[in-house]
Amino acid sequence: MQSYPGSEIRNVAVVGHAHCGKTTLIASLLQAAGMTTTQGRVQDGSAVTAYDEEEVARATTMQNAVAFAEWQGVKVNLIDTPGFHMFSSEAKSAMQMAEAVLILVRAQSGIEAVTERVWRWAEEFNLPRIVVLNQMDALRTQGLDGVEELLGELRERWGRSCIPVQLPVLDQNGFHGVVDLVTMQAFLYSQTAGTGRGQIAEIPHELKEAARVAHEALVELVAEGKDELLDEFFEVGTIPEQHLITALHEAIREDRIFPVLFASGIAAVGSDHLLDFLKVYAPTAAERTACAGSSIQGQLQDAVQAASLAGIDSDREASRDSLTAVADSLAGNHDSGSHPAVRAGVVMRAVRDEEPLAVFVFKTLHDPFAGKISFFKVISGVLRNDQTVENYSRGGQERLSHLSAMQGRRAIEVSELHAGDLGAVARLRETLTGDTLGQRGAEMRVEPVNFPEPSMTYAIEPRTRADEDKLAPALHKLLEEDRMLRFFRDAQTQEFLVAGAGQQHIETVVARLKRRFHAEVTLKAPKVPYRETIRARAEAQGRHKKQSGGHGQFGDCRIRLEPLPRGAGFQFASEIFGGAIPRQFVPAVEKGIVETALSGHIAGYPVVDFRATVFDGSYHEVDSNELSFKIAARMAFRQAMEQARPCLLEPVMQVEVEAPEEYAGALMGDLNTRRGHVLGMMPRGRTVVIEAEVPMAEMLQYGATLTSLTQGRGSFHMEAKGYEMVPTAVAERILATARRPVAAEAE
Repeated sequence: MQSYPGSEIRNVAVVGHAHCGKTTLIASLLQAAGMTTTQGRVQDGSAVTAYDEEEVARATTMQNAVAFAEWQGVKVNLIDTPGFHMFSSEAKSAMQMAEAVLILVRAQSGIEAVTERVWRWAEEFNLPRIVVLNQMDALRTQGLDGVEELLGELRERWGRSCIPVQLPVLDQNGFHGVVDLVTMQAFLYSQTAGTGRGQIAEIPHELKEAARVAHEALVELVAEGKDELLDEFFEVGTIPEQHLITALHEAIREDRIFPVLFASGIAAVGSDHLLDFLKVYAPTAAERTACAGSSIQGQLQDAVQAASLAGIDSDREASRDSLTAVADSLAGNHDSGSHPAVRAGVVMRAVRDEEPLAVFVFKTLHDPFAGKISFFKVISGVLRNDQTVENYSRGGQERLSHLSAMQGRRAIEVSELHAGDLGAVARLRETLTGDTLGQRGAEMRVEPVNFPEPSMTYAIEPRTRADEDKLAPALHKLLEEDRMLRFFRDAQTQEFLVAGAGQQHIETVVARLKRRFHAEVTLKAPKVPYRETIRARAEAQGRHKKQSGGHGQFGDCRIRLEPLPRGAGFQFASEIFGGAIPRQFVPAVEKGIVETALSGHIAGYPVVDFRATVFDGSYHEVDSNELSFKIAARMAFRQAMEQARPCLLEPVMQVEVEAPEEYAGALMGDLNTRRGHVLGMMPRGRTVVIEAEVPMAEMLQYGATLTSLTQGRGSFHMEAKGYEMVPTAVAERILATARRPVAAEAE
């Protein structure tokens, strides 16, 4: 395979709501470009970007996948993204690698929840947006009236800059062509050929007038952005075709125009013309604005030390220790963006071959045959096969052997990759998703996209001893692949917890553990992370005295607890004067309070949002030590909690539900029964969006309920908002089954 310069590369993220046909359209584009002999199908797993077994089984894309089409001297890199709301953050990650976004809209549904979300993300990235109205056969009975209604929705939601650059050839027999409003030619497709390639023809008679009006509207909108074009338009009444092509390319690149095209991925109509459009009008990789990164001084220690996982001892305790090591190391350092670094300012790097080499890893995949595959984008410079580079994020060096361009799961070897291109390499030792690699002396670190925190947690337990042995290395690999996944240990119950974007996400993880790694686990009921807090000020004394001959133990402290606002966490202060407690023992008082607060007071949940102040005490010159003051602080904390009116807090979620308007009443009624507080309802095209705040405990099984209430036409998104006090009646039920902490310190 030949290498392409940045000027001949188009990086396009294909985004949209679930089931809008992204994977099928990409399969059609690849067939039209001659990259595949037949059009792959999602249903049987033959689509190039639908290679994961779980994705095929569930007919839902869950992670980004990369493919490319070589088309008339240009390489078009296509990033297939999930559209299901639970996995939609993957689409945001893909946008960081793209110079343009292909936003698919289902003709029969219009703009849906995730469609609106990815549009907003594209705005954040300042990415050109190309709208494709897909599955156009659905409008065969409505004709151009249905098309105009759909275009009206686009303009209403996204502004008048959404303008068609094509018209569909649509009649009772279906969707079988498009009219190019720039060249004023028709592209007609055989309904039986299914090759994705059309024939140039005259514009159908019934479309000539509509095409003329739409062409003039397009010319006028393009001319608005340039004074010289506006002068030419007023002088001659139009803009010459070549001038119009150049001006339209600039307008798309500058986000002044959002072109609308028409396609049917499953019928392979409009595929070759879409490739033509991307070649001519989509921004090239070389046209991307300079990439911003942070320079780094010194080397970083890799926080993810899951060493020797492949050779785990079969002993049960060794296996559990391995799980613990993975959980502890990855709980706070799963995202490579969390690693500490000494920053030395901002580095701007142009997407040019002449710049120093910089490579950003945006995806990791564990293949059963090739091992760990790292997907990357060449930010600047030229990457050559067998080149040794520095890992700026973690320190150390990596040798990049057998560079490849990925066609789904299949790797096609290349000798070099130029600035702006996407590639992959297998078996890097330490590199993870979010790392930046490059040449020594030209350091920069690209910040990865931040993923939202997981919204659901399950306890996970191996079914057998053999499963326990396999679980640690399997989870380590899945955590490297999936940035939405978390794995950690509950310090109170010693249970291993897996957290994800939702129930389906975690069920998919369990299925992958069984299918790919032959490790079966059991999921327990989701745990709601309740917290405890106080509502009143209280003071108490803790006095610990123990004598057993020789040196004894003596610690005496008085503390004051005060409530803080929600989200304030824990604060500690010292008001010790006159040496009542020596300075070296004050930290022991704080440590004793912190440790006791973690185990809770009324139900075993951590105590938060309070200030503890030590204001008096006494000590013994011989018998006092840190342990004595820590025990005294624990005793004082428990006594103070009895007077401080402790209560339970529960996590509350910010929920956004989108569904057709006719279901709004039922949905709001259901949210009210879940102790939700409906904040408002807003129309959004053909749907309504209900915003509400609902306790997490009431949302654990909401997905199934929403599907039932809306006949599968609704979607929802939720993020953690904060904590609020649990109502008395609900708190009594929780306390009845909760584990009450130990009442007193063991002497």
